[in-house]
Amino acid sequence: MTKGASVDSGAIDRRFRRRGVLGTAVLTAAALLALAGPGTGTAEAASLCPGRKVRTLPFSTGDVRVYKNRGYVCAVTVAERPGTRRSMYVSVQARGSRPVRDSGRYVHHAGPVTVHAGHRCVWIKGAVGSGSVSSGWILC
Repeated sequence: MTKGASVDSGAIDRRFRRRGVLGTAVLTAAALLALAGPGTGTAEAASLCPGRKVRTLPFSTGDVRVYKNRGYVCAVTVAERPGTRRSMYVSVQARGSRPVRDSGRYVHHAGPVTVHAGHRCVWIKGAVGSGSVSSGWILC
């Protein structure tokens, strides 16, 4: 350094702070892109119910997606064309128990509903508007 020259420490701090903010922004954007990458449409229902998908029960206005996880059965009714608020319904009943239901006027899906079935059969029902499905005893 030459005599009489001074270093502005505030300017150095601002440069490091700007680089830190920029780095954080880049990492945040990368994480969001990784989460919202291809296949996010199918991951939504999976995130509603734990476990693995064991059945899809299609009907004219949507479908019921059925998941199993450690003796529990979970179901979600999903509209084929979401966006309009309409009547939706989902029900899961383990044999020998009462059904667990969710119904109302929804835009995208009804549920999730979960029951402990163990090794018992379950009866699943779902509806969106005028379309519906009833499984009969399954997953025995």
